[in-house]
Amino acid sequence: MRVVAGEYRGRRLKALSGDNTRPTTDKVKESIFNMIGPYFDGGQVLDLYAGSGGLGIEAISRGMDEAYLVDKNFQALKIIRENIAITKEPQKFQVIKRDADQALAEFKTDNLAFDLILLDPPYAKQKIAQQMTYIVENNLLAPGGLIVCETDKTVELEPVAGLSENRRQTYGITAVTIFRKEVEE
Repeated sequence: MRVVAGEYRGRRLKALSGDNTRPTTDKVKESIFNMIGPYFDGGQVLDLYAGSGGLGIEAISRGMDEAYLVDKNFQALKIIRENIAITKEPQKFQVIKRDADQALAEFKTDNLAFDLILLDPPYAKQKIAQQMTYIVENNLLAPGGLIVCETDKTVELEPVAGLSENRRQTYGITAVTIFRKEVEE
């Protein structure tokens, strides 16, 4: 696993051992960022199920200003911190040990709004529809912002009010669905 493009291109990232996480492959990661970017002119990214932190690190490498990497697993947080150290820019990352729903509630309290939100929960524990609804209802996504959902290919996500489906692509057993927050005229 490596950073595919941008400032940190080619840097090797560590992955969490065991069956608890399913790191996004370099091919899928590259495809995701080609669909949504591929590069950014600043902004804040939230990786709600960070795992190794690879997707958030990729977003920073491609021009985002700040990444919030959330995971509740202690071992995952250790790997995330080691991967952030590889960037030599730890000030661009906030590592948060929380359950995803608790983290969203805290972001609501702090009035944070993200330009890009990455939702790649363990396939068996998905609550993506409820979390997207919460994100939109509580203005956690900036106008025109994107939510990228990585799911099992058999999962069909319906857009929630305020979001429109931009694109859906399948890679083996994985589906990537991208939603954009509608901008009010």
